[in-house]
Amino acid sequence: MALPHPLPGDLVELIARRFRVMGEPTRIRLLDHLRDGEQSVNELAARCGAGQQNVSKHLTVLAEAGVVARRKQGNHAFYRIADPAVLGLCEQVCGSLEQQLQVLAALVAGAGPG
Repeated sequence: MALPHPLPGDLVELIARRFRVMGEPTRIRLLDHLRDGEQSVNELAARCGAGQQNVSKHLTVLAEAGVVARRKQGNHAFYRIADPAVLGLCEQVCGSLEQQLQVLAALVAGAGPG
């Protein structure tokens, strides 16, 4: 689907909100772990090496933005990726950064001691 040009103000605000939500390292780690499939808050906390309360806070932000979905089962909450396009965005950014790092590493290796 082609985006209108110029972007309408309301759409610009939604895009900016999505990037703000994604612009936090813990949330990126959580999304990376959720690539493996649905997981509980406790599982994600253990995998991220973070506290359950902190992970819950970040997952709530992601859920409110529509990035992840939540399912309750008894006393446990399970999260999964709700918007697969987010993973595509992460792959694009990671691929671009990886390429930049390779170029920088080659430049540093080629510089050598002077």
